[in-house]
Amino acid sequence: MDNSDIHMIYVLLDGVGDLPHPDLDGKTPLEAANTPTLDKIASNGAIGEVISVGKGIAPESDIAVFNMLGYRFKHADYAGRGVIEAIGIGIDFKDGDLALRGNYSTLDENEVIIDRRAGRHIEKEDADGVAKEIEEKIKLSTHDVSVVVAPTIGHRVTVRIRKNNQKLSSRITNTDPAYANIGGMGVAKAVGDFLKIEKCLPLEDREDSKFTADLVNQFSEESIKVMKNSEINKKRQSENKKQLSCILLRDAGNKYPDVIPINEKYSMNFSCIVDMPVEIGISEVLKMKAFEAGGLTDYEEKARAAAKAMETQNSIYVHLKGPDEFGHDGDAIGKMKNIEEIDQRFFKTLVDNIDSSKVTVIISADHSTPCINKGHSDDPVPVLVSGDFIKKDGTTRMTEEQAKKGSIGLLQGAEVVEKSLELIKSQI
Repeated sequence: MDNSDIHMIYVLLDGVGDLPHPDLDGKTPLEAANTPTLDKIASNGAIGEVISVGKGIAPESDIAVFNMLGYRFKHADYAGRGVIEAIGIGIDFKDGDLALRGNYSTLDENEVIIDRRAGRHIEKEDADGVAKEIEEKIKLSTHDVSVVVAPTIGHRVTVRIRKNNQKLSSRITNTDPAYANIGGMGVAKAVGDFLKIEKCLPLEDREDSKFTADLVNQFSEESIKVMKNSEINKKRQSENKKQLSCILLRDAGNKYPDVIPINEKYSMNFSCIVDMPVEIGISEVLKMKAFEAGGLTDYEEKARAAAKAMETQNSIYVHLKGPDEFGHDGDAIGKMKNIEEIDQRFFKTLVDNIDSSKVTVIISADHSTPCINKGHSDDPVPVLVSGDFIKKDGTTRMTEEQAKKGSIGLLQGAEVVEKSLELIKSQI
């Protein structure tokens, strides 16, 4: 059977994996949630576990999604999240530029970070206004350097630094203390409550690395000065809103990624429904057709668009953001309720609009975001492959516990798509 004869909808629930939580009587949000539609989908398939990037690696979403789509990078080959997000929002980026992912964050008077996300829900006009102030007022000692500060959604920012006629290095450390840069890949660190902006250091004893690290430190110091005197921050203070005091930087990159397009890799029409800049960037890099389907929580619209896409596409990858934010906020009850909402609004609409004798549904996550950690972890996440022609393994629910006992076993993220195709072909 040819891959082009297969139809599958591949849903990643961002950060849905979790650990038992006292607020849920020792259950995980997936276990505690009332999910009749997911249960129905689970009963019609087989389950297993996935370690998205690697044992001991608490991955960021970019590298996790690449892996879950079948792309496993050697550390040195990875472009870095900064580049992926820059591509995703259409910043003018070329090889030799430096792109970084940033967070607007709030500092106290001693420059201790009191909120890594400055309240998370930042008004677009404030985020854009502060970015404009930085671009216009920042003073760097190095000549011929241009800076682009591009806010995206909420607290998220992309920064591009360009030095005329000089290539900048990606071999530098993060200033964001919550993430390490391991060979170009962002990895969440276990951190305490007392965090300060870290100094950017060269990762190689080379002039370009040292020069670039110095440039990033200058950007950090000077942008903090601009933000301290910002008219927008004065207004925010009068309205009792959190200050946009600094931009924490991570995941440096300096080159456009070189990968095989996804349709070529799988000999399929592979498309996507994505919202966040990082996922849009991944779709651009992999040359995936992207379908419009409303905003972040327009779950019914996304489900209907995914079902409709099966008329013209073999496969569609749908990324639903919801659960991850509740994990970061440590809100187990909120995460459980969000899973219930996705079950009722997305999965029920999806099931009502597809023929399970023709379309396979694959459901997993890019990583686990346990509420007790308030951050990503390396814990395995469930993967469910469902359809009338999939050999059933007695699965009744998509939970971490059932995933351990499923017939699919333990997979690496980069194996999920191929394994799903293999399961489909073996039964048809």
